[in-house]
Amino acid sequence: MVTEIELKLEVTTEAAAFLEASPLLEGTMAKTKLHAQYFDTPGHDLANNGLALRIRRSGKKSIQTVKGEGGPAAGLFDRSEWELPVSDSIPVMDERTPVPALLAGSSAALAPIFDVKVERRTWIVTEGDSSIELVIDRGAVQSGTRTAPICEVELELKAGSADALFVMARKLDAVAPVRLGVLSKSERGHLLLRHAPTSFKAEPVLLHPGLSAGEAFQHIALLCLRQFRLNEMLLGESRNGEALHQARVAIRRLRSALSIFKALLPDARLAHFRGEFKYLAGLLGDARDIDVMLAKAPPGGLRDRLEAARVEAYTHVETALASDRIRWLILDFVQWAGSSATAQEAGEPAAAFAAAALRRIRKKVKGHGAGFKRLSDEDRHDFRKLAKKMRYAAEFFGSLFLGKHRQRDQRRFVRKLEKLQDSLGLLNDLVAGEAMLDRLGFASDPDAAALTGHRNKAKLLVAAAAGYENLLAAPKFWA
Repeated sequence: MVTEIELKLEVTTEAAAFLEASPLLEGTMAKTKLHAQYFDTPGHDLANNGLALRIRRSGKKSIQTVKGEGGPAAGLFDRSEWELPVSDSIPVMDERTPVPALLAGSSAALAPIFDVKVERRTWIVTEGDSSIELVIDRGAVQSGTRTAPICEVELELKAGSADALFVMARKLDAVAPVRLGVLSKSERGHLLLRHAPTSFKAEPVLLHPGLSAGEAFQHIALLCLRQFRLNEMLLGESRNGEALHQARVAIRRLRSALSIFKALLPDARLAHFRGEFKYLAGLLGDARDIDVMLAKAPPGGLRDRLEAARVEAYTHVETALASDRIRWLILDFVQWAGSSATAQEAGEPAAAFAAAALRRIRKKVKGHGAGFKRLSDEDRHDFRKLAKKMRYAAEFFGSLFLGKHRQRDQRRFVRKLEKLQDSLGLLNDLVAGEAMLDRLGFASDPDAAALTGHRNKAKLLVAAAAGYENLLAAPKFWA
C-alpha cells in the first residue's frame, strides 16, 4: 500500500490549452491514452465504504488499482492505494487489497459499472525543493449511453512539501483560471449512474472518536468546502435556486465551524477567512432572498421586476465566483485548513472538545431565548443564528458520542432544532423580505404588502417559543 497526495483542479478546455502553451510546461511531455473500467457490486458496496476499484489499460499494460478515500476530498486528496499488474479485465481478489475482506467472500458480485477514457499529458515539474507530477486529463466518463466530460489538472506530490502543490496551482491560475476540484473520477462515474442532481446537501460528518480536536476541524471544514464547490459547479451549469441555497448553507456551516473551533486556530489568517466567507455568504444571501420572495409572488408587475432583479443578482454571483478573489480564497483556505500547522494545538481529544463546545453553545441558546416572544426582530435574528450554530455543532459532533441511546438522543436533539429553525426562518423571512424589497426600491409597489404581510406572525411566534422550550427539555446527548 502507498499513500498519494494530490491536488485536483477543474479547468475548461480553453484553459487547458493555455496551460499547455505556457512556459510553466516547457519540459518533456509524455502523452498516453488511458481506458479505465470501474467495478462494484449491484449495491455499490465498495463506493459505500469509501473504496474504488478499477482496471486501467494503457497500450498493452493493465494495472488494477484500489483506492481508499483518505480525507474529505476537498481538492487535496490524501488516499491509500493498492496496485498490482493484471493480465485481463477480471479483478484479482486476494490479500493484497482490502476488497475481499470487505465483501466477505461475495467478490463474484463485482461487475463493470462505468468506463473512463482520457488522453493524459504528463510533465514532471519542480517547485523549490519539491517534485510534482503535473497531469492534464481530457476525456469522458461513460455508462451505457450516458457520458460526462472530464477536463482537469492533477498535481501529485512526488517529493517535498504539500505546500508546493498550492504554489504551483497559483502559478497555473496566473496563466488561466483554475478551480478547486472535489470529485474523483470514480465519484464522477457514480454521479452519472444517478439522476442529474439539482443540488448537493451536506454529507454526514463521520468522526472517529480517536481524532484530536484539530483533526476533527480539518475534516469538518473541508467537508463544508466540498459541499460549496459541488453546488458552485451546478450553478456554473444553470441558475438553479436550490444549488445556490445549498452553496449558501455550506458557507454558513463553514463559518459556524470557524467560530466553534476559533480557540484552536490562533493563526492571524483566521480573521481574514472569516471576513471573506462572510462576504461570500452575503453575496449568496442577496440572491437567495429574491428567490424566496419570487416563490410567493403572483403573476404581475412586481413578479416581473423581481425576475429581472434575480437575473441581475445571479449575474453578480457568477461574476464574483469566477473572480480571482474567490478562486484564491478557496485554494488558500484548503491549504490553510489542511495543514498540520493549522491544528498545532490539536492535542485535546475531539470528543472532549465537542462536549465542552456543545455545553457552551446550549448555555447561550438558553440565555438568549429567555423571554422569546418579547425579543425584537434584531434580537430574534441573533437568536436564530445561534440556534443554527447549535444545530450545526450537533451534526458535526454527533458521531463522536457512541452508544445506541446517545445516537438516538442526538437524532431527537437535531430534529427539535430543525423544527425551531423552521419557525425562526419563517419569522426571519418576514423581516428579510421587507428589507430586500426596500433595498431594490420595490417597497412602494401595491403588491408588496401582500408578500410581506404579518398575518401569521403571532402563530409563528407561538410555534417558535414552543420549539425553544422543547429544545431545552431534550436530553443532552453529549453529557
